[in-house]
Amino acid sequence: MSAQKRLPPWHEKFRLRDGRELLIRPIRQEDAAPIRGAFPLLEPHEIRQRFLTTMAELPAEQAARLCSPDPRSEFALVAAEPLPPGEALVGAVARARVPNGARHAECAILVSRFIAGQGVGRHLMRRLVKWARGRNLQQLHGDVLDDNQPMLQLVKSLGFRVLPSHDTPGLARVVLDLETAGDKAGDPDPQPAA
Repeated sequence: MSAQKRLPPWHEKFRLRDGRELLIRPIRQEDAAPIRGAFPLLEPHEIRQRFLTTMAELPAEQAARLCSPDPRSEFALVAAEPLPPGEALVGAVARARVPNGARHAECAILVSRFIAGQGVGRHLMRRLVKWARGRNLQQLHGDVLDDNQPMLQLVKSLGFRVLPSHDTPGLARVVLDLETAGDKAGDPDPQPAA
């Protein structure tokens, strides 16, 4: 592969099943405006599944925080149009965060209905697993609404355990023990993109 075609770390082309091409890459501060601009395109149930509440818009401060992860303890990827950050429409966001000094990471993913069901969520989750393993963490976990069956099926297929949340009815805790997880949650399948 020539140097011109090499992508920076954590960047990769991803071809959707419908033929559209996305760029998977780390989130950038410039993504805050496009993410806020596209927020009204999300259905209320999509917002509730990711944020565990409903809101009409993503506040500027929250968008700025989402798009400025602390590299010491956070990791966030987007699946976006292959345009420069700030110009590209973002179709999915995946995030992991390690609480102070912990040996586990909390994770969350939001995939827009416009690209759902085309393998993006699986690919992004596997990238979060790879990042967590690279940091020698013991566990990756997240909270998922009980009625978010697509996400629950996805994480189960990757080896996550689904546990009921005793604190919040209607919420499940999904947990992947990284030291014992098999290849299901490992590196993504080879990319179909050119």
